[in-house]
Amino acid sequence: MPLKIVFMGTPEFAIPSLKILNNSEHKILCVYTQPPKKKNRGQKILKTPIHDFSEKNGLEVRTKDLSEIGEYDKFLELNPDFVVVVAYGRIIPEKYLKIKNLLFLNIHASLLPKWRGAAPIERSIISMDSETGISIMKIEKKLDTGPFIKQVKTKIFKETTSGDLSEKLSVIGANALLEVIDLIHSGKASYTKQNEKEASYAKKINKSETRINWKDKAENIIAKINAFNPKPGAWFLFNEERIKILKAKEILINGKEGEILDNKLTVGCAKNAIQILSIQKEGKKAMSVNEFLVGNNLKKGTRLN
Repeated sequence: MPLKIVFMGTPEFAIPSLKILNNSEHKILCVYTQPPKKKNRGQKILKTPIHDFSEKNGLEVRTKDLSEIGEYDKFLELNPDFVVVVAYGRIIPEKYLKIKNLLFLNIHASLLPKWRGAAPIERSIISMDSETGISIMKIEKKLDTGPFIKQVKTKIFKETTSGDLSEKLSVIGANALLEVIDLIHSGKASYTKQNEKEASYAKKINKSETRINWKDKAENIIAKINAFNPKPGAWFLFNEERIKILKAKEILINGKEGEILDNKLTVGCAKNAIQILSIQKEGKKAMSVNEFLVGNNLKKGTRLN
């Protein structure tokens, strides 16, 4: 039987879930997303990816904060059977969660209780986890603490970037979503309580973390590069200019920390070295190292900051 669903989401990660629901037998009553933001000092107004997708597919969109006057009454008028939340980026007020016979489902990009919080994908890569996945869970008052109905695992490889993993998990989560809704609706869903002793937190990425420290081990620097690709990007300074490293590999040689060791832009670290493969100057397009070196005097022996 078709169900009435309210969807809450904001970034690209949420699009596969909204798309699969929109193509199903179920009815999307309304889509909540964050409001448009100004870019480049107000020159352009940017809507969220979910906002754009919703408008293109004829879905009603609301961008007001759920705590604003009148929003709760508007929500009650919708009278949904389910609320699906995917990377909405806002706290849902407790009075919404207390609505009788209404379940708020969340797709979270980790194997809960590991990596609760804002940046589970980046934290799993930085920590060099061998696997991660998605958890579809019931939303409760405390952040990412609700019981989960389904988890799906996937491997993390040494070359996996945050962009790669986000895209993969968004599809995995979307494909599992309809199955979970059917289980709940049929009364066959079982809930697994999270073990608080195993909980860890994926705190929001701080800008200070994104700068490369050449006194770190090569494997840790590679993990940081992958975790912050494509955004916000791991970077170093050269001639007072920020330069992002998009891709690199570990080289089993030793040299002075932060020093270029050859003409291939291999840089010494605390242990081993990294060879930079793809790079991006601030405000410029990404390019290969060979392209970059043509116009930049980065010779053997140069020290990077």
